[in-house]
Amino acid sequence: MTMRMTAAPFDAIADTYDESFSDSSIGRAQRRVVWMETDRTFRAGQRILEINCGTGIDAVHLAHQGVAVLACDASPRMIAVARGRFARSSACAPVDFRCIPTERIASIEIEARYDGVFSNFAGLNCVSDLRRTACDLARFVKPGGKAIFCVFSPLCLWETIFYLFGANLKKAFRRFTRNGVVAALSDDSSVLVHYPTIRQLQEMFSRYFRLESWKGIGVAVPPSYLGHLAVRFPRSFEFAARIDPWLGGCRGFRALADHVVLTFERRKGDS
Repeated sequence: MTMRMTAAPFDAIADTYDESFSDSSIGRAQRRVVWMETDRTFRAGQRILEINCGTGIDAVHLAHQGVAVLACDASPRMIAVARGRFARSSACAPVDFRCIPTERIASIEIEARYDGVFSNFAGLNCVSDLRRTACDLARFVKPGGKAIFCVFSPLCLWETIFYLFGANLKKAFRRFTRNGVVAALSDDSSVLVHYPTIRQLQEMFSRYFRLESWKGIGVAVPPSYLGHLAVRFPRSFEFAARIDPWLGGCRGFRALADHVVLTFERRKGDS
């Protein structure tokens, strides 16, 4: 698969992604929980690598916190939108946007290792060989550095119930599919999405990274394609958004979320 084939589905949605997700009530609520983790983990003066940076909203947020970012994405159009966002911002730290897919991240030459690596909202679910990705990322992160990955959960209660009520068994249980699912990004673009379990992710990264913690995002808050519920029931949604960070940290609920955010620590050795 060429880089252009990888980028094309995301080029197709780059100009509407923020409107359909980032700026939506659900998008803001879910991203707020991710930022709680990044703001707690990364500090002003640090340097991090972001993969699958999309339209740059996370990179610009980190730069506002004083964190320098090398932000990469396979989609040229996403990178163009991200650069425009940064140019309009008043961020106090630099962001270097580069058009590089995660599968070719090892091609970047670095002079010094980074303090951490970050990937938000299921970018890693579109990568077929995460063992190789773990090896590639290990070269960038200094021992003791952090890796924060937000990925799709292998079980989303909202999704299962919604599609069961619609008698769509295929979509209700699609996250259990072993070989991935072709997911539509728009009317004329799609991408293969994988849904590894927490245990599988921990094992695939275990040689280079130690899993410190994980939590759910979108336990009470529904997936973005149910945005009409947030509009129809605004007070209920506001309550759901308030309790979601707490539910996402509870063992009995976190595995039922739309996304999970995992925090790893770079091991010493195996460089």
